[in-house]
Amino acid sequence: MNIDYSPEFVRRFKKLPSDLKLKALEKEKIFRKNNYDPSLRTHKLSGKLLGRLAFWIDYENRIIFSKINSKLIRFLSVGGHDIYK
Repeated sequence: MNIDYSPEFVRRFKKLPSDLKLKALEKEKIFRKNNYDPSLRTHKLSGKLLGRLAFWIDYENRIIFSKINSKLIRFLSVGGHDIYK
């Protein structure tokens, strides 16, 4: 599986504190092995984000992504709950 990073994701990731960046990278490793690993709490989104999914980095932070096809995933945004707006 390949992961593509949107410009918004890259911009927001750069602004994260270093400890949160490390957690996000650890979760990405798990995600690459199994998108639906229970520790990620992967879930579908609704409303204006219908058709997109998210997984947990920690209690307050998420990564929003979309499945482009069976071999490509695009990470769209990262951060706290404000990314849902």
